[in-house]
Amino acid sequence: MKKLLVLVAFVTLSVSCFAQSVSESTIQKRENRKGMVLKEWNTAAGDKRAFLDRVTTYDELGRKIEEIEYASYGQKWRIVFEYPKDSDITAKVVREIEYNDRDKVSRIKKNYYPNGKLESVKTYEYVPK
Repeated sequence: MKKLLVLVAFVTLSVSCFAQSVSESTIQKRENRKGMVLKEWNTAAGDKRAFLDRVTTYDELGRKIEEIEYASYGQKWRIVFEYPKDSDITAKVVREIEYNDRDKVSRIKKNYYPNGKLESVKTYEYVPK
């Protein structure tokens, strides 16, 4: 138990020391993506029919809020990105929730802030076939 606490403390300090604020280039990219929905289409070799490959949705501040990857059978996975409530364009993602092809939560990732408060936690669920 003591080793686990030391490891958690080390990871917390390591992550918080290397955390940075959002760069100017990221802010500019967000400005250009305000309210955008980006659809990526793919065409298999030898086939002229395009199929939906990925959809990325941005909020009114230009921050990525959802990303969905598709396969021939439908959704492969979906990730929802959360930001602090009442935050501005410079806010960093505080939580990522990944859903599987059945739209069930398969992973949750949180992060630590530079002041040492929680910014990163990963949760995994392993389901037998």
